[in-house]
Amino acid sequence: MRHIGTLFTGLILIGFIYFLNSKWGATPPLGKLLSPTHGYLQDPEIIDDYQKSVSLSLPGIKTPVHVYFDDRMVPHIFADNDEDAYFVQGYLHAKDRLWQMEFQTHFAAGRLSEIVGEKALPIDRANRRLGMVYAAELSLAEMEKDTLTYQSLNAYTAGVNAYISGLSEKDYPLEYKILDYSPEPWTNLKSALLSKYMAKDLAAYDDDFERTAVIATLGKEVFDLMYPNREDSIDPIIPKEFIPPAGKMIPKPVIDSNYFHPEMPNLITPDKPDKDNGSNNWALAGNLTATGKPILCNDPHLKLRLPSIWYEIQLTTPDYSCYGVSIPGAPGILIGFNQHIAFGTTNAMRDVLDYYEIKFKDKSKSQYLYNGKWNNATQRLEEFVIRGASSITDTVIYTHFGPVVYDEKYQGLKNGKPRSDRNKYYAARWKAHDASNDIITFLMLNRAKNYDDYRNAIKRFSCPGQNLIFASSSGDIAITQQGVFPAKWKYQGEFIMEGQDSIFEWQNMIPPDEILTMKNPKRGFVSSANQLPVDPKDYPYYLGGDYVYERGYRINQVLAKAHKATVQDMMNLQNDNFNTRAHQIRPLLLKTLKIQNFPSDAKEYFHILENWNLFNDSNSEGATVYSLLMDSLNQNIWGDELRKSIIGSLPESNTLVQNLLKNKDFVCVDNIDTPEKETFEQQLTKSFLSIIPELNKIKNSGKLAWGAYKQTGIPHLIDQKQNMPALSRLNLNVGGGEGIVNATKQSHGPSWKMIVSMTSPVEAWGVYPGGQSGHPGNQYYDTGVTTWASGSYFKLWLMKATESNSAKVKQTIVFNP
Repeated sequence: MRHIGTLFTGLILIGFIYFLNSKWGATPPLGKLLSPTHGYLQDPEIIDDYQKSVSLSLPGIKTPVHVYFDDRMVPHIFADNDEDAYFVQGYLHAKDRLWQMEFQTHFAAGRLSEIVGEKALPIDRANRRLGMVYAAELSLAEMEKDTLTYQSLNAYTAGVNAYISGLSEKDYPLEYKILDYSPEPWTNLKSALLSKYMAKDLAAYDDDFERTAVIATLGKEVFDLMYPNREDSIDPIIPKEFIPPAGKMIPKPVIDSNYFHPEMPNLITPDKPDKDNGSNNWALAGNLTATGKPILCNDPHLKLRLPSIWYEIQLTTPDYSCYGVSIPGAPGILIGFNQHIAFGTTNAMRDVLDYYEIKFKDKSKSQYLYNGKWNNATQRLEEFVIRGASSITDTVIYTHFGPVVYDEKYQGLKNGKPRSDRNKYYAARWKAHDASNDIITFLMLNRAKNYDDYRNAIKRFSCPGQNLIFASSSGDIAITQQGVFPAKWKYQGEFIMEGQDSIFEWQNMIPPDEILTMKNPKRGFVSSANQLPVDPKDYPYYLGGDYVYERGYRINQVLAKAHKATVQDMMNLQNDNFNTRAHQIRPLLLKTLKIQNFPSDAKEYFHILENWNLFNDSNSEGATVYSLLMDSLNQNIWGDELRKSIIGSLPESNTLVQNLLKNKDFVCVDNIDTPEKETFEQQLTKSFLSIIPELNKIKNSGKLAWGAYKQTGIPHLIDQKQNMPALSRLNLNVGGGEGIVNATKQSHGPSWKMIVSMTSPVEAWGVYPGGQSGHPGNQYYDTGVTTWASGSYFKLWLMKATESNSAKVKQTIVFNP
C-alpha cells in the first residue's frame, strides 16, 4: 500500500510516455483514468482487503478446488485432477498478471502497435518477419497432438477466460486504464507464443551480420581476435569422460574458401535479445553436504522487471505435489521441486539461428535459386493494425530455410525508408521455427519421481536448448544439455551463408543418444553457468555460440572444496561477488601503469584499484574504478576496428582480457586510424587518465561505491528508461556484476534464486525481485525486492492438505463447479 502516495505522479507521467519511453499516437482520456467509479482507484487489487475465505462457482470446474494463500500470497492449489489444477492456475495468473500476460504475447505476436501506435511498428515488424506467429502456430499443432499437453492448455485457457469474463471495465488492471484498451480472450496460441517469446530471448543471438562485416573488412586474423573460437576452454559443463562416442552425424565441412572472404552485407540492425541472459545452477551430492542429501541450486539471469517474469505457485493433485515458479501465460512449473526431485535450468547458449543470402529469379520473388534449380517460395501477408492510424500490410517471403527477414523494404529496427539499392535478401534458419512441444517437459518434470522420470521428461525439449539439472531424494544428481541442435561443421553459421548451395545448409541434427549428460560424477557435483558444454577438442560437432567461463569457473572452484556443505554455504555462493576476470587481468594493469608522473587524483584511484580485494561488493570503490577503466580500454582497443567494419559491435568484454593475457601487444592494440603504432602501455595509460574526470564527478556525488554507482533498478515492464519511479523499485544498493556469480547488473540479474535440500521432508528457500501481484499499489506488488536485494531468502512451503488450518494461511478460495 506504500505505493499509493506516489502513484498519481507516476500515472500522469505514463500518460505522456509510451512503450520504450516514447509518446503514443493517442493520449488516453484522463477523465476516464481519474474517474472515481471506473478509474485507477477502482482497481480491485489496490482496494482488496483479501477476505479470509472466499467461495467461487465457475463453469469448467469438475470438482471443488481449494487454494490456500500464504503470507506472501503464494497460492497452494489442491485439486482432484490435473485439469482443475491448471484451470485454477490460469485463473490466478489472470487475476494477478493479466496485463503482463497479454502485453508479452502481443509483443511476441507483433501486435504492440494495436496498443501504443505506430512507434511500436519496428518492433512488431521484427517479430513478424522473424516468424514468431508462424513458429507458434506450428508448435501449437504439435502440442495439441499430445493428450496431456492438449488437456492442460485447454484447461489453463479456460481458467484465464473465466477470470476475464467476470471483469467489468472498472475491474481492469491499471495498465489497461492508462493505455485505454480492453483485454481480449486468451487462446492456446497465446501460450505457444509465450514459448516462442522465451525462445527468442534465449536462442536468437543474431551476430551473423556483424561478424560478416568484420571479416569482410578486417580479415580473418582480426576476426579471430574479436570473436575467438575458444578451444582452450577451462571447466566445461561436461568433463571428457562423459562425452558420448564419436558422432554418427559428423557433417561434411564446406570446401569453398570464399566462405571466409564474404561480401559486405547490407547495413542490418537486428532486434537482438540481451546477451546477458544466462543462469547458474549446480547440485551437490549427499557425500559433500552436512545432511548427507543432495542440494540443488538455480538462479536464472534475465531482465529485471515489475511485474516479475515469475509467479510462485504450488500445484497438488492426487498424483503429485510440486512447488516452484511458473510463467504467467502457461501451465505448470518451470523451476521447482516436489517430494522426490528438484529441477532447474540454465541457457545452453548454442547457435541455432543462421542467415542465408537468397537469390530470387525476378522481382516477383516467387522463385529462388537452390542447387541449380528454381524453388518456389511462399508468401505470408502480415497485417498490422495501428492505433490512431491506418493499418498496413507487409508481405513476408518464406523459403525452405525460413522467412526472408531482411530485404530492400526492411533493414532492422533502425530501418528508415525503403532502399531499392539494398537488394540483398536474407532468410533465417531458426530451430524455434520447427514444430515442437516444449511444455510437456515441465508438465512431466512436475510429477517426476526419479532419474528415469527426469530423462523421460526432458527428451522432447527442443528450443531454446537448456542445461537441465536434477537432484533426487534417493541421492542422484545429474545435468543434461537438452535440445535439438544442428550438427555443424567448423565455423558454420558464423557468417551469412550462401542460400544457393545445400553444402551450407544444416545437414543433420545431433542424434538424441549423443545428448551431453552426466550423472553422479566422482567429484560429487554437477554445474553449469553458460560456459562451453565440453572442451571443443573432444567433441565432433562445432559448438558455435557465445559462451562465458568466469561464473562457471568460480562455482566449480568453490564446489571442489565443499565438505559438509550447508544451505547457508549455497546461499553464500549464489551471492558471491568475487571478480574472476579482474583477478586475471589486474596484475597486468598494475604492472603496466607507470604512475610516477600522474596527477594526485589519478594516483589515488590507482591505489584504490591496487588495494581492492577483488570482490564487487556494494561498498567497493575498487570495483567502480576497475569497471570504468575496462570500459574505456575496450573502446580504445576495438573502436578503430569497429569504425572500419561499420556495423560491428564491441566484442564480449572477456575477449579483451583473454587476448591481453596471451599477448598484451596483440595486433588490435594499435590504432589503425593513426600513423604511429600504439602499444598496450600507451592505450592503457590513455584509458586510465581519460576516466579520472568521471571518477572525480562520481566521487563528489557520493557514488564511488559500486552499489551506488551501479544503481540497480527494477523498472516497470514498459519503462526501460526507468522514468516511472512510482511503478518501479530503483536505486537498490546491490553488489555483483558481469562475469560474477552474483550476476546483478543495473537492470539485469538473478530473476529467481532457489535452493532445495533433498532431505525428508524436502526443505527449500527462494526469492525473486518482485511480488505475486502485478498490480501497482498492491501490497504484494514488490514483496520480495528488499529481501532479494539484501541477499536473503524466504523459506518455501510445500504445503500438505492437512495443514489447511495453519497460521501461515492468510486466505482461502474454494473454486466450485
